Amino acid sequence: MNAGPLLAARGLGKSYGALKVISDLDFDVVEGEVLGVLGPNGAGKTTLFNLVSGDVAVDAGELVFDGRALGGEPPFQRCRMGIARTYQIPRPYGGMTAFENLLVASMFGGAQGERQATQRCAEILEQCGLAARANVLAGSLTLLDRKRLELARALASGPRLLLLDEIAGGLTDEEAHELVKLVSSLKAQRITIVWIEHVLRALMAVADRLLVLNFGRRLTEGAPAEVMAHPDVQRVYMGIEA
Repeated sequence: MNAGPLLAARGLGKSYGALKVISDLDFDVVEGEVLGVLGPNGAGKTTLFNLVSGDVAVDAGELVFDGRALGGEPPFQRCRMGIARTYQIPRPYGGMTAFENLLVASMFGGAQGERQATQRCAEILEQCGLAARANVLAGSLTLLDRKRLELARALASGPRLLLLDEIAGGLTDEEAHELVKLVSSLKAQRITIVWIEHVLRALMAVADRLLVLNFGRRLTEGAPAEVMAHPDVQRVYMGIEA
């Protein structure tokens, strides 16, 4: 097994015309840790996920996953390599049941056989609090359950690296707390997680480290309490003048 970080970015860059969305970004993600990613709107957080998942191509620098440089692999190949993600707006197959959504992810994203996939999907539905919704059409689920399903589908592919894009967004405090407990349980299983989130208390409860972006560059990173006390973070992210 590779002795280095599970995911490493070196000099990462992405531009759209003259607009530099990600610029000269370096960071590592160690296997088994939860890295929280913060930053104001437009900081480049979702673009970063798109680069890692293969939804968009890197313009500069490189990404290395488990010692292997990522090139032009499309998202489905990266999924089979062990990189899974959720989207800020859940994207279930609305005409399929919750169970069928997971089965597709497990068989095609995780390349598992039908028998193995069926058992694994049932376990994930239970873990994510969706067992009672297994045969409900995904398009008729509540927002909380669609968020749960989005996470469950990512898990069904058997990821080593899980990218969570604002899964607590739009939820009530109680609903967000339920998802935080679920992410905490994944952390206990040593699943490596990179989590973009605007709900600060959610990140502070789970993350081992925080990475703060501003205009596509790294502003700072480190232990959560230290990062949130940083004057530049308070000024840029929280609107507080030091």
